[in-house]
Amino acid sequence: MNDYYAHDFIKELEKQRNEQNVEKMKRFFKSSDPDTLCLGLNMRTVFQLAKQFIGMPLSEIEKVLESPYYEVRMGAVSIMDYQAKQKKLSNDERKALFDLYIRRHERINNWDFVDRSAPSVVGIYLLDKPRDILYELAHSKNLWERRTAIVSTYAFIKKGEIEDTFKIAELLINDQEELIQKAVGSWIREAGKKNNHALKHFLDKHAATMPRVTLRYAIEKFDKETRDFYLALGK
Repeated sequence: MNDYYAHDFIKELEKQRNEQNVEKMKRFFKSSDPDTLCLGLNMRTVFQLAKQFIGMPLSEIEKVLESPYYEVRMGAVSIMDYQAKQKKLSNDERKALFDLYIRRHERINNWDFVDRSAPSVVGIYLLDKPRDILYELAHSKNLWERRTAIVSTYAFIKKGEIEDTFKIAELLINDQEELIQKAVGSWIREAGKKNNHALKHFLDKHAATMPRVTLRYAIEKFDKETRDFYLALGK
């Protein structure tokens, strides 16, 4: 594993730099972090290189997370995602990935960094463990930690476990941040694919007061009549 170094990974990404796409890529980075830079890379390039560096040790991944470049940090969380999805991973290795994610969350500070890695790195680790940490994150002042709380539950949803998704959604239902509102709507919609009745029960309770964008994301897969019904209840 020690053949995979942060500086080699970063150097390979920098070789692909595309100045023409820098402004385009900056639109993906929705954060107050003024220090983030962009290389102008498409995500396919980042993901392909991350897969080649799947054996990178966590100490090196942490160095990659320190980069000021958006695509480089996306590469770091992508390596973490690929590692977490390996079935052969031991529980100790999975815990180490989880610990790194939580400890360095200040560097996982964009919606797609969270969405790329939280379900596998956080969610899969917690499948057979207490999930108190997600409820703590849901109460965080940090936008990205709150997004992690709801997005991580996707791992549970895929196993048919939807209770935590709806419980955390209730904690976040009146969040003022649009990126949380969209996440709540998206993941209760996913939970609803497993149990349509549970989603409708949640909407019956909250549709009249929840943010409009959350409602629209949540009802996206309903038939028109059902969508119109809930939209009529909403703000």
